[in-house]
Amino acid sequence: MSGNIGLAAAACSIIGTRPMNFVEALAAALVVVNVALVTQRNVWNFPVALVAVAIYGWMFAGARLYSDALLQGFFFAANLYGWANWARSRAEAGEVVVEQLDAGTRAMWLVGGMAACLAWGALMHRYTDASYPWWDAGIAIASVAAQLMQARRAIESWWVWIAVDVASIPLYAAKGLWFTCALYVVLLALSVQGLVGWRRASRRMTTA
Repeated sequence: MSGNIGLAAAACSIIGTRPMNFVEALAAALVVVNVALVTQRNVWNFPVALVAVAIYGWMFAGARLYSDALLQGFFFAANLYGWANWARSRAEAGEVVVEQLDAGTRAMWLVGGMAACLAWGALMHRYTDASYPWWDAGIAIASVAAQLMQARRAIESWWVWIAVDVASIPLYAAKGLWFTCALYVVLLALSVQGLVGWRRASRRMTTA
């Protein structure tokens, strides 16, 4: 996901009371296409993601969701890395091979993520006028972890994306971004589909 999956359309805050415009609709459509391609382990999800994050950077800044705005630069680099990683896997195995993290690695991700969330939330709370700094920071840090796991083809990335989607829906409702809430409901469904599909692929690869 492009963060995404960790992404949401913040254009409503930028354009005030105007209805969804073309840019917001395009960005939302790209996110849905991106996630749908990821569920199928399709390498072409990455160029779609790169366009989407470029659009979302300035949209989040306009909504004063600074953690998400700064996150787009990271997502751009992470998607370039993921594109290379997935392409190499497909070249070597004929398909994008999914992997599972061991218990120790999962624990490291959890502890590191919690520490990063506390640190980033504190910075946003103290030094900016960010809306819901702790909530926003938690989503941002979880999105970073999920994006890196996904770039490395780890099934666990879907569990984190599901958590991000669940947390994002009420956040954007609180911001009055109702179209974005609907978008995240779709993304949540796609994340569940991705988890099921990747687990099925993992079992097939294990028994092959």
